[in-house]
Amino acid sequence: MDIKAVDLNLLVVFAAMMQHRSVTRAAEALNLSQPAMSAALARLRVLLNDPLFVRSGWQMQPTPRALELDEPVRHVVEIIRSDILQPLTFDPATAQRSFTLLMPDIGEVNFLPRILALLAEQAPHIDLRTLAMPRHAAAGALESGAAELAIGYYPDLEKPGFFRQKLIENSHVCVVRKSHPAIGSRMTQMQFLAASHAVVKPDGREHVFEQFLQQKGLKRRVVVELSHFMSLLPIVESSDLVATVPRDLAQFFVSHGKIKMVEIPIKPPVIDVHLIWHQRFQKDPAHVWLRSSIHEVLG
Repeated sequence: MDIKAVDLNLLVVFAAMMQHRSVTRAAEALNLSQPAMSAALARLRVLLNDPLFVRSGWQMQPTPRALELDEPVRHVVEIIRSDILQPLTFDPATAQRSFTLLMPDIGEVNFLPRILALLAEQAPHIDLRTLAMPRHAAAGALESGAAELAIGYYPDLEKPGFFRQKLIENSHVCVVRKSHPAIGSRMTQMQFLAASHAVVKPDGREHVFEQFLQQKGLKRRVVVELSHFMSLLPIVESSDLVATVPRDLAQFFVSHGKIKMVEIPIKPPVIDVHLIWHQRFQKDPAHVWLRSSIHEVLG
């Protein structure tokens, strides 16, 4: 028998007949008319090539074939009711699950401590893993489930199939060592362009601010190019180089090193930092909880 020919509703009809041994009472239990119940029973008999229930006095008694099917049918119906038709739930206090987040090293520094504090308080059995990858690979990671959420600036993911939720707006500032011999609390555009710079190009790609300068036709001397923002701290702290970074990272540098923050003498672009996920996770209760919680602590 081809399973495609089986109407699962007929299993419910069978289970009701086994319980009530009456077409009328089984129809009432399923909120069906008696003709509809009789028609369903007729279809079952044809499907299984057996009478299944025969009249004996006031009841319909099951045949040996029906008795043989009773337990497996009840088992299937119960699985459908309890495991398939029940809405998914998520209890962060007891859930044991691992999430993979896509974020650059800036995100690990600025966002991860707050996310981990949230999990320690509300979801102590949830584990996190972070990945950093080129922007062009982010879509594939979210589509495949290799990562469930991306946190950061991912303009390539502004396309169908992806959802996004804005967290913060981030601007750019300069950072220099506190004892810089030429740059005090302010900096002119001439000073900015004449200075020697350390530049970060994550995964070898142009950063937003670098693209902005190119569009403006502004040039400066770049002494060193790095792949990671976190490498800037010891370099800037021990040299006269200037680095342009997102404001929240600059605040981290100031609090953890002999660094001062200086406003850029050119109006810099603003970066929108988003939570981004693929549509396959849109309705997952655990995912919904995590997105909501991250937005609450970071937004």
